[in-house]
Amino acid sequence: MDIAHALDLAHQASDAVRGTTSPNPAVGAVILDADGDVIGIGATAPPGGPHAEVVALHAAGARAHGGTAVVTLEPCNHYGRTGPCSKALLDAGIRQVFYANADPFPSAAGGAEFLRAAGVDTHFLDQPIRALQPWLSATRLGRPHVTLKFASTLDGFSGATDGTSQWITGDTARAYVHEDRSKRDAIIVGTGTVLSDNPSLTARTDTGLYEHQPRRVVIGSREVPDSSHLAQLGYEQYAGIPEALSALWDTGCRDILIEGGPALAASALRLGVVDQVQAYIAPALLGAGKSVLTWPQETTMDEIMRFETTSVRQLGSDVLIEMMMRKKH
Repeated sequence: MDIAHALDLAHQASDAVRGTTSPNPAVGAVILDADGDVIGIGATAPPGGPHAEVVALHAAGARAHGGTAVVTLEPCNHYGRTGPCSKALLDAGIRQVFYANADPFPSAAGGAEFLRAAGVDTHFLDQPIRALQPWLSATRLGRPHVTLKFASTLDGFSGATDGTSQWITGDTARAYVHEDRSKRDAIIVGTGTVLSDNPSLTARTDTGLYEHQPRRVVIGSREVPDSSHLAQLGYEQYAGIPEALSALWDTGCRDILIEGGPALAASALRLGVVDQVQAYIAPALLGAGKSVLTWPQETTMDEIMRFETTSVRQLGSDVLIEMMMRKKH
C-alpha cells in the first residue's frame, strides 16, 4: 500500500476542482481496497454536491469494504448541505483513514475523533496541500485569502515611461497566469488599471475560455466606462479593499487575486491583508518606468516587509517566485 502515491493522487484531484468549490474547501480523496490498490478517486463537487470522500466511495463501490481512505482534509463530522463524511466512511466499511490536514472549521471538525472512537485506524499525515492552503488561511482569518500578483523587469518596473506595459513576460508565463486565474474565486484590480489597460480579467486558453471564470472586481470610486471590457462582461465595484473583502467573504469567496495596479498593491500591503505574493520576473531591464508599487512616503530599512519564499519556478525565460508573508513573532 503506497500512501504517498495515494496522497499525490488526492492532491491532484483537489487541485483540479480548485476555484469551483468555495465556500467549501477543494478536497481530494482516494479509496484503496484491502489489497492496497486504488479503486476510487474523488474531489469536492460545487456547493450542494457531494464531498470528495462520498465521490470516491461511489467510484469504489462494494470493494471499499475493508479498505483505506486517503484524504487531503480531515473528514467532516457534521450535517450541512450533505451528511458527515466520517459516517459515510464508517458505513462503507473503511478500516483505515489517512488525512493530510486537520479541519479548522469548528462545526465540521471532529471526524478523526469520531472514526477512532468507532474503531477505524486513523492517522494524521500533517502534509501541506497546495489546493487547500488558501481555504485554510481564509478560515483562520475570517476573510478571503489574498494573493498579490505582479510582473516586473529585473529592476522592478511593471511598465515603461510612456505607459506601455505589454508584454513584460513571455507566452509561457502568461499561459500560467491564465491557468492560475481559473482556480481563483475573484480577481481584483483598481480603477486606474481599468482606465489604462482595459482588462478583461478572464481566464483564457489558446482556443477560448476556461470553464471556471473568477468574479471580476474593481476597487475605486471612478466610473468604469460603458465601452470597457469589464462593463461588457460584468463586474463588481467597491470603494475600498476592506469593503470588497467583507462582501466577497459573505458571498462565498475564499481565494482572491489582486492584479493591480501599483497603488492598489501598495494599499493592500499597508492594510496588512496580503497573505501571498506571486512575482513574475522577466530577464529584462528598463532603467526607468512604472514601479510595481506606488509608495507615497519615505521608508527606512526598519519598515521592510519580508516574505518566506515557498517556490521558484521557471516559465520559459521568466521566473515565478511565490512567497508567503513572514509571520511576526
